[in-house]
Amino acid sequence: MKKLLILLTIMVMTILTGCGNQENAETASSETAAEQPAPEPAGPPTGMINGHFVADKDYSNLPTDPTIAVYDAYTLEERLAAGLPTQAPEVPHYFPPEGEKIAYLTFDDGPEGVITPKILDILKENGIKATFYVTGQSCEAHPEVLKRIFEEGHAIGHHSYNHQYKELYPDENNFLAQLVQTEAIIKNIIGVRPIMLRAPGGADNDFNKRYRPFLLSKGYIEHDWNSANNDAVRQNVPASELISTIKRTTGDFNPSAIILMHCCGGHMATADTLQQCIDIIKGKGYTFGVMSPMTPQPREERPAPPAPETPQAK
Repeated sequence: MKKLLILLTIMVMTILTGCGNQENAETASSETAAEQPAPEPAGPPTGMINGHFVADKDYSNLPTDPTIAVYDAYTLEERLAAGLPTQAPEVPHYFPPEGEKIAYLTFDDGPEGVITPKILDILKENGIKATFYVTGQSCEAHPEVLKRIFEEGHAIGHHSYNHQYKELYPDENNFLAQLVQTEAIIKNIIGVRPIMLRAPGGADNDFNKRYRPFLLSKGYIEHDWNSANNDAVRQNVPASELISTIKRTTGDFNPSAIILMHCCGGHMATADTLQQCIDIIKGKGYTFGVMSPMTPQPREERPAPPAPETPQAK
């Protein structure tokens, strides 16, 4: 009997101790869980998406392929609100191998409802991707054309909201405000925002000194041009002048040709002569790319090859 009582006592103590350990373990587990930081909410998808490249939140994944359009999943305002970096890191610029050439067809001031679609048809027939520097006003007027540009794999860049010099150039903050306004419109239509930029009227010395570094710090990468079809000089330029200017401004002396054209009203001749211009450019040995952070500046020269190592004396 005495042995039975001792055995029962041991069993009860074991059960009570086990419950206490379980309770302690549950308490410790709860405390550990409480100490764990909440998981960071998943951001928007990045990387290659439907033929486009969407930059990561820290821009750490930028591609090096000159034929792929680059976009940002976040607007500038979203980056600032989330404490994300606003300026993309410098990446090596793409220069074609020696003896090869690359042409960037760029079209300003669109999208537009007649000329832009005709240009898109010709580009599609030729399997060429181009870059369209768009204004916010035109995107509001022709969202379906902007969406087509994006869906067919072309690059889209900023060209201000209204292209009004008197509003843009008194102050760089005025310029920035138009970019912020425009990218909100663009993102609402295609789901991402552009980071490429072309200054209306081109980047003169004042732009380069004041505007360029300021806008670069906000994530906008500006490019002018070093070739053209000359449709910017006036509306309804004769076809012969457009073609002769393309011939004159492309060739072996310009292995990275950034070609300025327009896709808005008054430039139907640009669409009418585009196939002939493409044939001329192809005939000179060019391939085609889109404007991206890897595109060199118009007057940037290919870096000199590294000097050969001097053999050390034995």
